[in-house]
Amino acid sequence: MLISTTHDGATAVISPVGEIDFVALPELLAAAQELPRSVSQVTWDLREALFMDVAGLHLLVHQRLACLDTDRTLTVTGLHQQPLRLLRLAQELFPAEDWGDFVAGHLPTAAA
Repeated sequence: MLISTTHDGATAVISPVGEIDFVALPELLAAAQELPRSVSQVTWDLREALFMDVAGLHLLVHQRLACLDTDRTLTVTGLHQQPLRLLRLAQELFPAEDWGDFVAGHLPTAAA
């Protein structure tokens, strides 16, 4: 997995390239943990992540909690069809987890 991280003062963008699975998860979590304390806005740009399995759900939950703990704002952008479908399924099955927060701003599609 290739991970590009850019930060400019208070904002940081983490951009993974490849599949988000349990093999990639530790490296993805480490990229977020390495952000400077000055960062208050974290964006996960998933344009180059065409596939994610349940590890992607773990990543997003972990990042949500980490951002809450550090008073950071979390944004997820660039979701492709398969990750969007997974998040919508997770929202349908486990609505209390607020998976829909991660797909805000994406146009609704027909159920798969």
